[in-house]
Amino acid sequence: MKEIKAFIHRNRAADVIRSLRDDGFSKITVVDVKGILHALDPKDQEYSTELGARVMTEVKVELVCDEDELNKAVRLIRENAKTDQPESGYIYVSHIELIISV
Repeated sequence: MKEIKAFIHRNRAADVIRSLRDDGFSKITVVDVKGILHALDPKDQEYSTELGARVMTEVKVELVCDEDELNKAVRLIRENAKTDQPESGYIYVSHIELIISV
């Protein structure tokens, strides 16, 4: 199993989630996070006294999938998270050692 963490602009999150769900992915988590991606609009940023930098609210999409679905999931995220900027976000992939149901 693989875990994908994608940090993307908020305004692209709905399209990313919709495309993943439409393609059968279901183990998806979405979390608002503070990050330092390049803002699409400077109004989207705020100064964080805690971090000492300008930040914006990004979305972290987490997804667990089978190894044979990895390329499809990454492609869907990349295609739907794209903005007109050179950096539309980041995607990280990790190996899952064990999954335990609770």
